[in-house]
Amino acid sequence: MNKASDPEREYPRPIVTVDVVLMTLLDDVLCVALTSRRSEPWKGHLALPGGYVHVNEDLSLDDAARRVLEDKAGVRIAYLEQLYTLSGPSRDPRGWSVSVSYCALVPAEEIRASLKADVSMVPVSKLSALPFDHRRIVDVAVTRVQNKASYSSLPAFLLPETFTLAELQHVYERVLDARLDRVSFRRKIEDQGFVEPVKGEFRKGAQRPAQLYRLRKHVLSSFDRAFATG
Repeated sequence: MNKASDPEREYPRPIVTVDVVLMTLLDDVLCVALTSRRSEPWKGHLALPGGYVHVNEDLSLDDAARRVLEDKAGVRIAYLEQLYTLSGPSRDPRGWSVSVSYCALVPAEEIRASLKADVSMVPVSKLSALPFDHRRIVDVAVTRVQNKASYSSLPAFLLPETFTLAELQHVYERVLDARLDRVSFRRKIEDQGFVEPVKGEFRKGAQRPAQLYRLRKHVLSSFDRAFATG
């Protein structure tokens, strides 16, 4: 009589983790959150917030990514998107591993109010080498955000709950690293209809008060065509 096979012994399980590229705009600069690793490998080195999937706690990979960010960075996410999966026997010295990477966007106000003290916000333009393949993940995330910013409401998730159209345009320009025509931008935003004015609320400034807006829904909206940049 043959003994029943043991799948766990016959097919050892890989390491399964999530790694998150958390980005925001600080002082008009696109920054990414890095945490100091608490254990080997690369103990003490700055790396992306990440961690093991908890099979008894996480209902999905998205849940794991949100948990990791709250535990390690202290931040609740405004926007979360899965990027891609990295895997192989050599990316992690602890063994054959699978990492599902994510991109998250939060307003600067959330970062300033909630970010844990041991988390560093580093300008994307000043990033150096990172442990594992984290630099590659950051590069993919930045490219994804910049591409989507040209044809979607994605940059709006970097703003607080209410904002002016001038502030919205400013965020688009910082993410796209391009100038946008004011009249064309406003016409485009009005045509897409993903923001709505907040009745009776204005931002006081040096000139006349500016109408405040908010997202109609906290979901990503795609445009009929991309912004023309110059």
